[in-house]
Amino acid sequence: MLKIYTKTGDKGTTSLYDGTRVPKDSVRVESYGTIDELNSSIGLARNYCEDEEIKNILFKIQRSLFNVAGELATQDGESFPERVGEDDTVWLENIIDHYLDLMNRDEVFQFIIPGSNLFSAALHVSRTVCRRAERRILKLAEEAPIRSDLVKYVNRLSDALYTMARFSETELNKVEFIK
Repeated sequence: MLKIYTKTGDKGTTSLYDGTRVPKDSVRVESYGTIDELNSSIGLARNYCEDEEIKNILFKIQRSLFNVAGELATQDGESFPERVGEDDTVWLENIIDHYLDLMNRDEVFQFIIPGSNLFSAALHVSRTVCRRAERRILKLAEEAPIRSDLVKYVNRLSDALYTMARFSETELNKVEFIK
């Protein structure tokens, strides 16, 4: 019988994909753990989405996040079999351009209060989790080699999540700054 608990982490360490044991609070574990949090957050947002095209995009992104997390959970990164690459980043850039083209570009770069509906609110939360994941990955890159394609992908992903969230707003509550 397979058990979910192994008791191997009871002393504060965990195993990476390649079997290496590291502290559970290491920046590496923080980086792939935040990607896991992002994946779950996108899953929640997807359940509020009524647009089939965006739902399919989010599902594909969720699948790719397993590759991102897997690579981050591997000491050398090279031995993880599926990694995001330039094609994945270009795909995200095409999504960003597509949804920007569907919006009034004069309004896109104005600050808004996010979350005029459940889906856009949930996707904005995912966007902020993605930004935190990027910060954690950049911190990891200070002590271990991280491929630039992975960093670029996560950076573009936050932009894609923003663009889809912004496109999905049902009301634009603009932030007016007093000069």
